[in-house]
Amino acid sequence: MQDKLSGKNIIVTGASSGIGEMLVKQIAANGGIPIMLARSIDKLRQLQKQLKEAYQIDSHYYKVDLTNDHEVDEVIHRILDDHQHIHGLVNNAGSGVFNFVKETSVEEVQLMFQLNVLAVIRVTKLILPHLIEKGEGHIVNIASQAGKIATPKSAVYASTKHAIIGFTNALRQEVANHNIQVTTVNLGPVRTNFFSHADPEGNYRKNVEAYMLDPIQVATKITSHLFTNKREINMPWWMEFGSKLYQLFPSMMEKILKKQFNKK
Repeated sequence: MQDKLSGKNIIVTGASSGIGEMLVKQIAANGGIPIMLARSIDKLRQLQKQLKEAYQIDSHYYKVDLTNDHEVDEVIHRILDDHQHIHGLVNNAGSGVFNFVKETSVEEVQLMFQLNVLAVIRVTKLILPHLIEKGEGHIVNIASQAGKIATPKSAVYASTKHAIIGFTNALRQEVANHNIQVTTVNLGPVRTNFFSHADPEGNYRKNVEAYMLDPIQVATKITSHLFTNKREINMPWWMEFGSKLYQLFPSMMEKILKKQFNKK
C-alpha cells in the first residue's frame, strides 16, 4: 500500500477528529500527503505537527466551514492553485441528529442536508474537472448503513445518506471512462464524537456500545482500498448482510428487528 499512496495528495474533509483524523494518519503512514479540511484551525495545526513527527510527511491544512458555500468555493480554488496535482478526495465530514421527524427542527434538517449532501456534491463538482484533466483520481464518499436501512429517529439523517449513496452510484458511472475510481463507504455506528451531537443523552450509544466500530479499523480499511477499483466498503459485514435481507423482505425485517430498530 505504501507505493500506491506514496506522494499522492489526498483531500480529507472533517479531518480534525474521528474517522477523518484517523484517515489522515493512515494516509501519512503509507506515504500519502493529506490535505486536511475542517473548521478548527488549532486542531489541524496540531495534527500537522503530529504527522510530521510520526511519519516525516509534509501535510497541508485549510480552515473551512463546509456549510458556507462561499468559503467552500474559495478554499477549493486555493487548494487547486496551491497544488499542481490532486489525486484523491475523501468526503468524510458529516453530522446527524437522532430525533423523531415531528421533533426535528427545520434548521436541523437544513444543516444535515447542507453538510451531508450539498457540501459533498459541491466539493466533488469543484474537484472533478481537475481529476478528469489529470486522467486519474479516487473519490470516496462516507455514507452510512442508515442510507440502506432507515430506522425511527433517523429519518432525516438516513435520507441524507441515502442521497449520497445515489449520488455516488451515478457519479461512478459518469466518470468510468476517465480512470477515476468512486467508492461509497457504508458504516454502522463508529466510536467517535459524532454521538455527542447526534445522541446527546447517550441512550443510543449505550445500546450499541458492544458492536461499535473502531475508527482506526475503519480508517485502515478505507486507506487500504484507496486507488483501487472498490465499489463499496461496508462495515460491519453482518449489518450489510442485514441490509440485503431488508431489501428483499422489508416488511418482515421491520417486524423481526423492531426492537433493534428502536434503540435510538
